[in-house]
Amino acid sequence: MNALARPLILAFAALALAASGYASYVHYQMILDPLYAPACDVSSTVQCTDVFTSAYGSMLGVPVAIGGIIWSVAVLLLAGLGMGSADRDRAAASAGYVFLLSVIGLAAVFYFAYISFFVLKTLCPACATVYVAVIGIFLLSSRAASIALTSLPGRLDKDLRAVMMRPVAAVLALLWVVGSVTLIAFFREDEGQAPQREQAAAVPTAPVETLDEGQLAEWHAWLDRQPRLTDVAAVAPVKVRLIKFNDYQCPSCRATWTLYKDVIARLSAKYPGAFKYETLDYPLEPECGFGGVHQSACEGAVAVRLAREQNRDPEMEAWLYEHQPELTRDSIKGALRTIAKVSGDEYDSRYAEIIPKVREDAQLGNKLGVTGTPTFYLNGIKMPSVRAAHLEAAVEYELRKAGP
Repeated sequence: MNALARPLILAFAALALAASGYASYVHYQMILDPLYAPACDVSSTVQCTDVFTSAYGSMLGVPVAIGGIIWSVAVLLLAGLGMGSADRDRAAASAGYVFLLSVIGLAAVFYFAYISFFVLKTLCPACATVYVAVIGIFLLSSRAASIALTSLPGRLDKDLRAVMMRPVAAVLALLWVVGSVTLIAFFREDEGQAPQREQAAAVPTAPVETLDEGQLAEWHAWLDRQPRLTDVAAVAPVKVRLIKFNDYQCPSCRATWTLYKDVIARLSAKYPGAFKYETLDYPLEPECGFGGVHQSACEGAVAVRLAREQNRDPEMEAWLYEHQPELTRDSIKGALRTIAKVSGDEYDSRYAEIIPKVREDAQLGNKLGVTGTPTFYLNGIKMPSVRAAHLEAAVEYELRKAGP
């Protein structure tokens, strides 16, 4: 074995762990605060936010970055303890296991790099760091491994028993298993409990901030510099059109609903006919969107459209957001019956009729470059994550520019 292979593998694994840990921290902050702006957001094409909040940022409700942490620690343990063993057979087997992990890691790198570069068209700095580390470990371990990979399954039981016979190795292995399970359970719970925390910490009547003249001037100048997409521009007599691409099972969508609803209600009452707010569907569910793991997002979108026919869509939206953790087709149908007097039979009979309309919204979002929810457009400008005061100031500014 090359004398440099082991320390370099350890260095790359530590780099992957640091990048995965940072990515997990950022993802967690986004769960708590959908307006959180991470340091890795450098530009519109070099950023973390769109990647982490996309349908590909989590698997089964767990951020992909958690898998990077678990993988990196496994490599560190195998390279640190196993490959450093004086027992040549044990060191060779550990190098083989590291190589096997690197093959799995490389497959994941190819998949997520393709998604990032060609689907989302975004370079995530934290993700790219992990890609480099995994490739480095793959190249080094492929040269360090002196044992046939086909022999590893047959000796796995023996090697596990050998680990259990070594107190330090056994404790570290146990900590790795317990830590991995705890991380997965924590993030799955946190994704589900985020809406409840948001509800508990109710947002006061927005805006809660005020902008001074300098901040307003800077904000107006930024708005004036932005490109405007005609597909989501205002159409007369409307002068300001605010659009939200939304998923009713998305915790961040619920948080922005809570944050902006007072501002939107106030602007709608103050400027009837001139200001228009629309929710467009972008469900993270394959049935009516572009992939994702939200199993009731399409059902929620259909329910809101049916409730809209009875002028009860705000109440239906509120119910969906407040019951995100337990949404099912049956619970949604029950709520629709209570809120909008739409029977379950009518829901079922019209479901196939309405789903194509939901897909039309999702297709528009895909055309515009929407990769996650929520995504807002104001008069064709793709809006960044902003506080309520900035949103209100932007609408007021656009109205003044439009004239009487």
